[in-house]
Amino acid sequence: MSSSVGHGLLLHHQIKSISCNGITPVQPRLLLLLPNGFRGQRLKEKSTLIRRIRVVSEFPQAVLATDLSTQLGGRFKLQGDIEMQVDVKISSTALLEIQITNGTDHLYLHWGGTRNRNEKWILPGRCPEGTKVFNNQALRTPFLKSGSVSFLKVEIDDPAIQAIEFLIVDERQDRWYKDNGQNFYVKLPSREKLVSNVGVPEDLVQIQAYLRWERNGKQTYTPEQEKKEFEEARKELQRELEKGNSLDDLRKKLTKGEIKTKVEKKLGKKNYLTPDRIDRKKRDVMQLLKKAVPVSVKETSSIKPKDLSALQIFYKAIGEQSDTNILNKKTYRIADKELLVLVTSASSKTRVHLATDMEGPLTLHWALSEKAGEWLASSIIFFVPPADLLPVGSISLDKAAETQFSTISVDGASNKIQMFELNIEDGIFVGMPFVLRHGENWVKDNDSDFYVELTESKKPAKDAGEGKGTAKDLLDKISSLESVAEQSFMHRFNIAADLIEEAKDADDLGLAGILVWMRFMATRQLIWNKNYCVKPREISQAQDRLIDKLKNVYTTYPQYSELLRMIMSSVGRGGEGDVGQRIRDEILVIQKNNRCKGGMMEEWHQKLHNNTSPDDVVICQALINYIKSDLDISVYWDTLNSNGITKERLLSYDRAIHNEPNFTKDQKEGLLRDLGNYLKSLKAVHSGADLESAISNCIGYISEGRGMVGVTINSVSGMPSGFPELLQFVLEHVEDKNVEPLLEGLLEARQELKPLLSKSTDRLKDLLFLDIALDSTVRTAIERSYEALKNAKPEKIMYLITLLLENLILSSDNNEDLIYCWKGWNRALAMAKNGENDWALFSKSVLDRTRLALASKGELYHQLLQPSAEYLGALLGLDQSAVSIFTEEMIRSGSAASLSSLVNRIDPILRSVANLGSWQVISPVEAVGYVVIVDELLSVQNKTYEKPTILVAKTVSGEEEIPDGTVAVLTPDMPDVLSHVSVRARNSKVCFATCFDTDILDDLRAKEGKLLSLKPTSADIIYSEAKEEKLTRSNNLEEVGPSSTVQLVKKQFNGRYAVSSEDFTSEMVGAKSRNIAYLRGKVPSFVGIPTSVALPFGVFEKVLSDELNQGVSEKLQILNKQLEAEGSDVLGEIRKTVLDLSAPSQLVEELKNTMQSSEMPWPGDEGEQRWEQAWLAIKKVWASKWNERAYFSTKKVKLDHEFLCMAVLVQEIINADYAFVIHTTNPSSGDSSEIYAEVVKGLGETLVGAYPGRALSFISKKDNLDSPKVLGFPSKPIGLFIRRSIIFRSDSNGEDLEGYAGAGLYDSVPMDEEDKVVVDYSCDPLIVDFDFQKSILSSIARVGDCIEKLYGSPQDIEGVVRDGKIYVVQTRPQM
Repeated sequence: MSSSVGHGLLLHHQIKSISCNGITPVQPRLLLLLPNGFRGQRLKEKSTLIRRIRVVSEFPQAVLATDLSTQLGGRFKLQGDIEMQVDVKISSTALLEIQITNGTDHLYLHWGGTRNRNEKWILPGRCPEGTKVFNNQALRTPFLKSGSVSFLKVEIDDPAIQAIEFLIVDERQDRWYKDNGQNFYVKLPSREKLVSNVGVPEDLVQIQAYLRWERNGKQTYTPEQEKKEFEEARKELQRELEKGNSLDDLRKKLTKGEIKTKVEKKLGKKNYLTPDRIDRKKRDVMQLLKKAVPVSVKETSSIKPKDLSALQIFYKAIGEQSDTNILNKKTYRIADKELLVLVTSASSKTRVHLATDMEGPLTLHWALSEKAGEWLASSIIFFVPPADLLPVGSISLDKAAETQFSTISVDGASNKIQMFELNIEDGIFVGMPFVLRHGENWVKDNDSDFYVELTESKKPAKDAGEGKGTAKDLLDKISSLESVAEQSFMHRFNIAADLIEEAKDADDLGLAGILVWMRFMATRQLIWNKNYCVKPREISQAQDRLIDKLKNVYTTYPQYSELLRMIMSSVGRGGEGDVGQRIRDEILVIQKNNRCKGGMMEEWHQKLHNNTSPDDVVICQALINYIKSDLDISVYWDTLNSNGITKERLLSYDRAIHNEPNFTKDQKEGLLRDLGNYLKSLKAVHSGADLESAISNCIGYISEGRGMVGVTINSVSGMPSGFPELLQFVLEHVEDKNVEPLLEGLLEARQELKPLLSKSTDRLKDLLFLDIALDSTVRTAIERSYEALKNAKPEKIMYLITLLLENLILSSDNNEDLIYCWKGWNRALAMAKNGENDWALFSKSVLDRTRLALASKGELYHQLLQPSAEYLGALLGLDQSAVSIFTEEMIRSGSAASLSSLVNRIDPILRSVANLGSWQVISPVEAVGYVVIVDELLSVQNKTYEKPTILVAKTVSGEEEIPDGTVAVLTPDMPDVLSHVSVRARNSKVCFATCFDTDILDDLRAKEGKLLSLKPTSADIIYSEAKEEKLTRSNNLEEVGPSSTVQLVKKQFNGRYAVSSEDFTSEMVGAKSRNIAYLRGKVPSFVGIPTSVALPFGVFEKVLSDELNQGVSEKLQILNKQLEAEGSDVLGEIRKTVLDLSAPSQLVEELKNTMQSSEMPWPGDEGEQRWEQAWLAIKKVWASKWNERAYFSTKKVKLDHEFLCMAVLVQEIINADYAFVIHTTNPSSGDSSEIYAEVVKGLGETLVGAYPGRALSFISKKDNLDSPKVLGFPSKPIGLFIRRSIIFRSDSNGEDLEGYAGAGLYDSVPMDEEDKVVVDYSCDPLIVDFDFQKSILSSIARVGDCIEKLYGSPQDIEGVVRDGKIYVVQTRPQM
């Protein structure tokens, strides 16, 4: 192999390479504009479309029967179920796409380019992130994995390279996949064919065009001449390629020496701008993908407890003393050491403990005070401690006492601290002021005396609890340090900086704790300044130190970037040295230059000198607004009040502001100029999201002193070419009424900035604050546009939604679902512009998915942040009303809230266009009942309502039971029409409907406790208040259950542990197994029926009675008695006990023989562990007899739970592309001439289980099965996929009962866990390919019609689709 390096190969990851309708758009190239004299008008390239060529050959071995060079692609079976698909696309370049299914997470492409098969490899110099040179002989690039599929894409644009040679490497297992022992070899299209189409990079065309312009005398061209020059330049370079020169050769030739310098000087800045808008670059959105990084969950027993410090051991020992009550605790930081001050009470004595890890001689200089705070008054002398209180060895002085600290060991000779202890009678003294003398140095509390209160500190307004779901130790430490932190921002930021390492070690919970603390600060829940003066530059330096620490975590732990950005935004940028000093100096110059040295300006000057804060930004803006309003003082107060600053707050500062501004008209001009500049200095320190200061810090500026300290900020190096012009465009349009150009500019800037944020540089924090500011400006811009959107067309709102989604994607750590929402909206927008019939229906499905994504993000925030907010808020005694809405306010401050607002705005428009109405009626039953509001249907499913009840439930997952006494369930949630709860509602004659209109829902909630009458139609519900006489129990509370003649019959063990489908009888197995056996051989050939065997009725009881399981049997007997006596609390323990069963050897042998004789794979052939997995799955099916839903269901209809028996149907899992459920009579309308079905991607558990979102739904008339009508497109974000495996399905005798919907109550358990994959519908053929959609849906409808005719009654059918073939896995009578 050769180590020669070329530039002919461009390689990048691609998550999904499916192109809709066989068309793949070319990615637009970077455009560099020529100098103004050459440019004329900007040229716009037309996008070209390239036909995708794909030839697939399927062979069981990793070798093709024909040469890849002629086939341009192929499919290989690498090993077992691991397959590789290789495709070649031909366009202006050759594109090689490799897709591997069922591979591991550690696959790499080991590769190089060649001219002929046996030549040395060429290693391209331009490679994507993640590519590494291997032994200077090859390149190694990681595949990107999504679910069970790994992707990679190689672009070859050098005609000199005629082939790619490669191997697949599993680095974790050190395994190499080869082509029959040789390298895989993909021959590219012939050089002659490719050269004619090779795309010359636009930067080279620009340079060549510039050189032509220079040779021709630098003329001014018309647009037509300019276009011609571009084409001539392109042709010249094309001819060079045809002569055999490579692109690398051309690039070296064109950019060398003086030519490079000259051209770069002229073309060094990319002009992004047209007069009114920017030209956005086309990008692959999948390059923004960031998946959640799971935090490893460690067993408690394996975690090594963190060693306690000596002071922590001391504190713990004091706290554990009997009859000791801790009154007060404070911790002070002294350089890198700590001073612990602890006040306790026991036996009518107050005891003061001081302990420190400081080394060297240490003396306490102390006194006592009888009145709170008297130590602060210079006119009051400290009380010298009485002699009887002095510890041994103390010296009594004139105004104080001195005591040497004593050294003790807390856990042996090595761990020592210095301590002081004082005993005082309760109630005599209230405080103890003190200072320390360490050697020859006096140690104070930031230039003040230390002071400890001897009385109990104020109790928190709420019990802090146990701190579950938080980094409790960190929050406890923050609480103990708050008394120091509240002295000034300098103290707070320095303490926070010291805690960052500890927070990082506590993972996301630790950083969440820091965020909560900083957010409490930013929202003024904490004291900003207390009895301490600090210079502005000291505050800005402390900020700078904290931000540096956060930046370091950001570079090392990118999975926490979202949390870190929020912390930084709450803190503000800060700055070293001169930036902060300007706050102090410049106000003096403003006062001097504008003759305003007294009154409010002097008071503000004193505040600024002693403790500047973010409030000063607001005060400065209020002064500017006051001056601009021609000195209208009400404008000053309006600005302050709207930003949370009241008169009381102005008076609360240590340097209070009592006066109002009182300027004269001749001061206006100078003050506007100077305060405007001063506002920039304030924002540079205090504002984390100010756009102008963030841009200035990145592009650089020089601010002369004008009698004060000057500031010089250099531009950040390495920014994209033309980036300053793009930022200038943003600033120029930041106040525009039409926000689209601004949003495009903001997002283009964020996209250009993103690659720089992943690099560790000394200016990274400036780039991060720029990105935070751009993000924040997107939100404020869209909020400003709400009024203008009142009468906007849906396409405009949809476009703005795509922009907001893009912004949220750029800011989110786990953004895969958001990316697919973005792709969905872009497809919906294209459908709307093209006038496609179903554009609104499809848009509604994307809208529903977007809502789910936003709800999921909100729930994640709540789980992560709210426990810390509750715990720390309680520790600090904060206002509980502010604490309770902490997470809600965090969400409102981000772009997710703006996105939600736009989604809500377009929802009624889409429903109107798609004729969806305000309701989806799932069970159309008239009802009269009293309105009850609940958060979750799950929380009340076991309740019994005495009065007929209409439940308005915020959340319905789909698996709940309908509570007794319920006549209607109304919800904004979106359970599938064929979900368990939907079937239950129809069977129980309960009205069940989803309401999409928030106004209607609000009205229903307002009627809580009132009696309503509901009259549903097929697409609406009419409701009105009713009178008591309308209540008719026979209509609303008719008991639903088996008829009096139907009851469970206990099944017996028939002597066999396993039976094949030929032996499925009613005595052996349930209806599920018998029905699937009945279908075999009777359905048409296009319908597949999976091979099945079963563990028959009675096997569970037989296994339980085996002597192997005597202990389990005895425990179950006890638990079942407790179940009868105490109720459902023991159900979980019963299920857990069932899992302890051991398998008799006869069961194992019979099941093995039965499965193998039925040509099913036996799990044990893959090892003992695989059989154990299968056995566990079987036991889980048996244990589901005792799940809560099933247990209460049998109790509700008075069936004897003890008589319920469970057979287990065993089937090989079909790894489905799609799964479906059919009801051969439309369940919503009762129309028997119409088939209704729902389809999901992957396995059917997302359809019948509690997975959020809707399935694709359609109907088909039985007399026209070839014309299915789609009622709704899918919005489920998750698809379940699985390797080749076995599933064990519950098959109880309770599923056979007429009038009792026993199906779906018990569990079906796969032997292997399913992979949860976030699904992308934007290029799914079932959604975008009408012919494919019609074929699949028609086939599903035909299956339903066929099976209904076989049974002669309506059927409820489940099945899957794999490679276009339909499989039925079960059928039962439709209830």
